[in-house]
Amino acid sequence: MAGHSKWANIKHRKAVTDARRGKLFTRISKEIIVAAKLGGGDPDSNPRLRMAMLTARGVSMSNETIKRAIQRGTGELEGVSYEDVRYEGYGPGGVAFIVECTTDKPHRTVAELRATFSKCDGNLGETNSVAWNFVRKGALTLQTSLTEDALIELALEAGADDVRMTDEGAVVHCAVDLLGQCQNILQSKGLLVTEARYDYEPNTMVSVTDAAVVKKLTKLIDMLEENDDVQNVHNNADVDDALFDT
Repeated sequence: MAGHSKWANIKHRKAVTDARRGKLFTRISKEIIVAAKLGGGDPDSNPRLRMAMLTARGVSMSNETIKRAIQRGTGELEGVSYEDVRYEGYGPGGVAFIVECTTDKPHRTVAELRATFSKCDGNLGETNSVAWNFVRKGALTLQTSLTEDALIELALEAGADDVRMTDEGAVVHCAVDLLGQCQNILQSKGLLVTEARYDYEPNTMVSVTDAAVVKKLTKLIDMLEENDDVQNVHNNADVDDALFDT
């Protein structure tokens, strides 16, 4: 069940950096706005909103900020109209990417992403150009000091099918329809769930053995995640941990 932990760690370290820059709050606010717009402002009947609020509280977003984002989504407060857009492409080394965005100007966003991929020796593709190689999964980010073996045992009992250890704890993956169940069971075991979301898990990986390509991939991920419209970045790179130290 253990995955490519070092690559996952890049995303988590980047998330911390974004929080310091104030960008993480912006991204979460956008997610709350869209979730409320599409499914209403009641988290009990809107799973997507409930997950977004969990993420917001996990990074200490104030209740007032969360409330205002919900009201913008439901139309109680005026605000920018956002929409979800998914982009696909290939990065250095033939690594496939899915980039999930929330934007008020899709034409601007696609132009920026196309330029970013180009700068990093990649290219933005057409819809479904790489999505066929990914499966939608539920994902729970945990803060835990448990060993990998102990966490795997608990995750299996909860219905999960994958555990990836990270610098801050772990990410647990499960079937989309089991996300709520896994979250409730793991929380009942005393585990701190800081984020619940949907991920794209690759069916096949691309092995990257060249340190120069790894640097380009890392640069691409950094540039994508620095874009305010980008919510999540998924890829199928299989990178040897040793290459990160070269």
